[in-house]
Amino acid sequence: MQNSNLRKLTVTAMLSAVAAVLMFLDFSLPVIPSFVKMDVSELPALLAAFALGPVPGVAVCLVKNLLNLVFHGSTGGIGELCNFLLGAAFVGTASFLYRRRKSRRTAILASLLGAAVMAAISVPVNYFISYPVYARLFGGLDNIIAAYQAIRPGVDGLLECLLIFNLPFTFVKGLLDAALCFAIYKPLSPILKGTR
Repeated sequence: MQNSNLRKLTVTAMLSAVAAVLMFLDFSLPVIPSFVKMDVSELPALLAAFALGPVPGVAVCLVKNLLNLVFHGSTGGIGELCNFLLGAAFVGTASFLYRRRKSRRTAILASLLGAAVMAAISVPVNYFISYPVYARLFGGLDNIIAAYQAIRPGVDGLLECLLIFNLPFTFVKGLLDAALCFAIYKPLSPILKGTR
């Protein structure tokens, strides 16, 4: 039992470190303002969640954001808080459903639902937490909305920006993490679970 817990802790720590590195490797896409970044740092958290359970998956999300805050944080912790909330919703939902019935089909459906939950939660998290703080730190809400209007001039108001841009962006981000997870999970599973 102690060896199993130690192994789970070690794998969680290693995946957290990988997730933190992947979070540093973010990039912008031309279809969304440059301050909204794409990364695949939920991939290690999803691997942990499927192999070890919801708690290690959420722990990877927490540790990677704490490491990012210490070594790379530029948003006063608000970006890391919001990233944690979204990532925890994604991997927690996916893992909880997968634990009920472990099959490839369930994993796919759980990942889709997890990505949808993360996307849905991104709207209130950004609307009530991140963007009000960013507006105070970076020159007002008008500047933020103007960045969205530079891409699609017709958008009006923060909520519309979040629904048109951030919600689908976040869903696609979750799908990308899930697709990568399915590509590498099978060969990594015995290593993560300690059966090899």
